[in-house]
Amino acid sequence: MERAWPEGALEGSVFRPLWLDTVRPEPRGALPADFEADLLVVGGGFTGLWSALRAVERRPGTRVVLIEAESIAEHASGRNGGFCSASITHGEGNGRRRWPAEYEKLHELGMRNLDGIEETVKRYGIDCAFTRGGTLAVATRPHELHAFEPDTPGFLDAASVRELVDSPTYLGGRYDPDEGALVDPARLAWGLADAAEGLGVRIAENTRLLSLDGRNDEVLATTSTGVVRARKVVLATNAFPSPLRRKRLAVVPVFDYVLATEPLTDDQLAAIRWNPAIGVADSGNRFHYYRITPDRRILWGGYDAVYHYRRSVGPQHFDRRATFDTLARNFAATFPQLRGIRFTHRWSGVIDTSTRFTAFYGTAHRGRTAYAAGFTGLGVGASRFAADVMLDLIRGERTERTELEMVRKQPLPFPPEPFAWIGIQITRWSLARADRKGRRNLWLRTLDRLGLGFDS
Repeated sequence: MERAWPEGALEGSVFRPLWLDTVRPEPRGALPADFEADLLVVGGGFTGLWSALRAVERRPGTRVVLIEAESIAEHASGRNGGFCSASITHGEGNGRRRWPAEYEKLHELGMRNLDGIEETVKRYGIDCAFTRGGTLAVATRPHELHAFEPDTPGFLDAASVRELVDSPTYLGGRYDPDEGALVDPARLAWGLADAAEGLGVRIAENTRLLSLDGRNDEVLATTSTGVVRARKVVLATNAFPSPLRRKRLAVVPVFDYVLATEPLTDDQLAAIRWNPAIGVADSGNRFHYYRITPDRRILWGGYDAVYHYRRSVGPQHFDRRATFDTLARNFAATFPQLRGIRFTHRWSGVIDTSTRFTAFYGTAHRGRTAYAAGFTGLGVGASRFAADVMLDLIRGERTERTELEMVRKQPLPFPPEPFAWIGIQITRWSLARADRKGRRNLWLRTLDRLGLGFDS
């Protein structure tokens, strides 16, 4: 007897990020010995790569060395969905609540930042399938519709939404053609690395930072292979523990899980009427994001953001079958016309989540070291903006970026264990309940008043 779909849809799937299941660049060697630099960048994800590239673009001839503990794009930068958003505030709602007086400036800066990413991709010929097709946000429950302001221009009713992407779960939505792009994130990271090296940046993989020691006129970085003496340092460690201990409570690592289908046939693509240039996200507290990849697979992720006790990011957490099964069931409910399609890839990655859902910034070692972390899932785009902020800070430059309240003020930290784990579990339960009932309970309303939260 044939099993009901989606049962068995994950059989045969490989536990490997789709973006990394390809021929990768030749590995770069570790830092061979002691090194001197004008700027040391710690971390080879998007934040670090943009920092290195922007440093030499802004000041040609700057001696920059970037160290990465493993390989370029191995973690979040090669494991995300490839959504590149103009938002640097985790959406308009979050931005207006937290920084109402400067939101319009933040929106302008975010749009300029996305333009800058697009221009960089073109200028360096980075082959990363960058497509600026916009984003469709959809409501799948009646209580979600009010957030889309149905009586205002631009609202799409169910029939109009289904003309863009056809799912029987859609009740309404909005399409923004300008503020989002899709990209192959691993190829973007590899292309940024090549561009930076072309301008003289030294990139060393398999070189782990062990400690940072601020001196009067330099920062001494001890690594697994040698010592780097740098005039300035940019820390781009994101979800992984910062060498600055006082900042370790500012971020929690949250696991995000993703599936990818086999390539769609012409008939399957026609059945859902989906322009592959458009990315989609639904509107629950536990939300899905999904898109069509350059080889016509559907990438389907999100929903079940998982935090592990004591901020654990151990390998035992990456292949979580219960979450992958949930994602497969939700996919089947969203696209029943694709009955029988199978998933070829499953993977996960770690998101650096802050209590305000956006990156925060600061300095250490008398201004010689700058850091940014807490992107909460929007780092593909916001990392370039963060790079410019950090370069401004370590140079002591007063710019429109450094004058922002978002840059000047720090978020509240997460509590230590066991309170962090208990609070996050209560929050996850409350968010699921709010999705079902359409009402935020006392716990969530209290977090709202305090400006705290938990999101992916």
